[in-house]
Amino acid sequence: MRLLIVTQAVDQEDSDLGFFVRWIQEFAKHAERVEVICLKKGTYSLPETVRVHSLDKETGASRLKYIVNFYKYIWQLRSEYDAVFVHMNPEYMVLGGIPWKIWGKKITLWYTHKGVDLKLRIAEKLADVIFTASKESFRLKSRKVRVMRHGIDTDFFSPDASVIRGDWALSVGRLMPSKRHDLAIRRAAQEGRPLRIAGEGPERAHLEALARELHATVQFLGALTQAQLRDEYRTAAYLIHTSETGSLDKVVLEALACGLKIVTNDPALKPLENEGSDYVREHHSLQRLVPAILNDMQTL
Repeated sequence: MRLLIVTQAVDQEDSDLGFFVRWIQEFAKHAERVEVICLKKGTYSLPETVRVHSLDKETGASRLKYIVNFYKYIWQLRSEYDAVFVHMNPEYMVLGGIPWKIWGKKITLWYTHKGVDLKLRIAEKLADVIFTASKESFRLKSRKVRVMRHGIDTDFFSPDASVIRGDWALSVGRLMPSKRHDLAIRRAAQEGRPLRIAGEGPERAHLEALARELHATVQFLGALTQAQLRDEYRTAAYLIHTSETGSLDKVVLEALACGLKIVTNDPALKPLENEGSDYVREHHSLQRLVPAILNDMQTL
């Protein structure tokens, strides 16, 4: 299969989207050729069968320039791909869906977020298939939805027996109200245990003030690269998971894949407190996900 992937960033140093470089690498193992259109690009290492085309956000281009570049690429490359995989950004489905249908391309979307807006509703109409990680990860009713589970790179996120774990707890996620890092701080204060928080966001000042008020020992690590985050998973005593997003948070799976014990407030995820890296490898590995996605695309 010749594949077009449309995504937000191709940059292994990006704290939020750095993982997607490994997704592209995995797709390249199974596809004849992969063309990638991204909003911005940075540092990456990809096989020769992959070409990356940026919409030029990294150079400060305007939104109008993004759109012009997008249409230029999907037109110029139209004979180079048979199917389209849009990652997490339904606006690209809105922009490209009709041309792709006219050209006879197979159109798929990966989406894992509780939000439902007009862009997503339009994207659902244009897509042939919508892939998601869990039934809670896609809140719009559609017969096109296929639950595939998460794609954790278990070759990268893995235990390291040579690393000695510390006595601190870890909380991971963007610093925003729905992640409830405040509950992690309160728990750590009650236990008298140091806490490290990985992530950046608008709640940082509030959380720092709460830590001072409770006399909690909290270290704010800021935004981390994937390699830095893996080091945190491998050295913490356990992960405190307090997120209230209502879906299976991939940081829980990344932590488990690294052999880190988790403690969660989510009743639906409580069974995972007794699981380990083998569970993630068997049920949520990227190495299983990508072939399953491509198999479904080939049957369209």
